[in-house]
Amino acid sequence: MSNLHRVTSDPAICHGKPVVRGLRYPVADLLDLLAAGMSIEDILDDYPDLEREDLLAALEFGALAAGNRVVVPFDAA
Repeated sequence: MSNLHRVTSDPAICHGKPVVRGLRYPVADLLDLLAAGMSIEDILDDYPDLEREDLLAALEFGALAAGNRVVVPFDAA
């Protein structure tokens, strides 16, 4: 099941960068944490307002973007 519906974009939040659930957590920053070796559990411990599905959405978004597919976050203006 896709979690992409959790990725949104709003010019008023993080300058329109893709974020999860309208929170101020850019997808790129979450992917950087995962790429640096943090586990999903570590990230959730450090950022309690995030949910596991948020990180899975970030991974899905990154995978689609890396595959040269056009990805438009929900709520994109």
